[in-house]
Amino acid sequence: MFFRKNKKLGLVVAAALSAMLLLGGCGDEQQAARSNASPVKAMKAIKQDTPLTSEFAGQIIGKDEVKVQSKVSGKIVEKYVRGGQFVQEGQPLYKIDSRQYESAVLQARANLAQAEANYSDAFQDLQRYQTLYESAAIAEQTVANQQAKVNAYYAAAASNAALLRKAQEDLDDTVVYAPMTGQLSIDDVAVGTYAAPGSTILVTIGSSDPIYAQFSISETEYMKFMNIQQVQQDAALQPVDVSLTLSDGSVYPYLGNIVETDRALTQNTGSLTLKAIFPNPEGSLLPGMFARVRLSGRVISGAILVPQRAVQQLLGKSFVMVVGDGNKSEARTVELGDLVGSYYIIKSGITEKDTVVVEGLTNLQEGKELAVTMVTPEEMGFSLLPDMNLFDADAAKKASNS
Repeated sequence: MFFRKNKKLGLVVAAALSAMLLLGGCGDEQQAARSNASPVKAMKAIKQDTPLTSEFAGQIIGKDEVKVQSKVSGKIVEKYVRGGQFVQEGQPLYKIDSRQYESAVLQARANLAQAEANYSDAFQDLQRYQTLYESAAIAEQTVANQQAKVNAYYAAAASNAALLRKAQEDLDDTVVYAPMTGQLSIDDVAVGTYAAPGSTILVTIGSSDPIYAQFSISETEYMKFMNIQQVQQDAALQPVDVSLTLSDGSVYPYLGNIVETDRALTQNTGSLTLKAIFPNPEGSLLPGMFARVRLSGRVISGAILVPQRAVQQLLGKSFVMVVGDGNKSEARTVELGDLVGSYYIIKSGITEKDTVVVEGLTNLQEGKELAVTMVTPEEMGFSLLPDMNLFDADAAKKASNS
């Protein structure tokens, strides 16, 4: 009896051990399968209305800027303004030593008075000679000679009158006035400086409202911009909006318009220079500042978006890796549209129902089993806005000098 009981117990233990070994083997196979899966991060393709935007490095420049110079030479004896001051057109800025010009005016007046007296005497003699000639008291030649003298004295008087006007203008020009309304630079010269006409810059004055943002675009962007403009005109829509993002990341509150386009591409860079004008009522934009100029065009309705990092290119074709049936990788050939911020607009190849691999693409092959972690655009730092870390003052300087 005891023997039979032990035999039954042994059979139960053996069965249990076999079951444990079998279950252990299945677990190992599942664990091996999981260990062979490629870990990736993925997100759903996005479908939404997307505005076409492009950003360019630009520089703020004054709409009007004048380098003020004197018209006469002399030492500056008075200064009516200070650097950085706002002035109105016609406001006096500097006074140049006027003593020599006052003397020149007095001399010119005296010369004119003498010339006019000579002319008056000669004219009276001519009238008397003409009366005598009519009574045959003098010869005709005497009248002709006197007429020549009158003409000469008249020319001399006219010449001295012109010299007087010139002397008076020089005297008036000893006071230098603001040629326009605007703000003065701070590199203004001091009292005692000798001003030479045509060479000495007394101060620079520029207007600040409105103000320009100058930037350069490539030939490709120019063609895109022209196409957008044509579409907007055909559809009677608003023109392309122009906005500014300043170097600290803040967005300028006023929109601008493109008002000037260069007539040709630059030979060295192949870019085209444009100017957009912005209102600047608070004077917050200063000439010389750098900014990102954003052109906002038409809106693509229901655009399919995938992150730029998800797009791979090979042999002239573009494709993305999606999570297919059975969590296996599947390559999809796509047709790319415009690049908007972190995303490509996809014209064909995928839909908003597809899950796109955005991280872990290195050496990832089609048909590979995936260990998928779903992420959001916010977690990955994706945005429709351009990356402001790309702000480059040197690029803006090149754009403004091109």
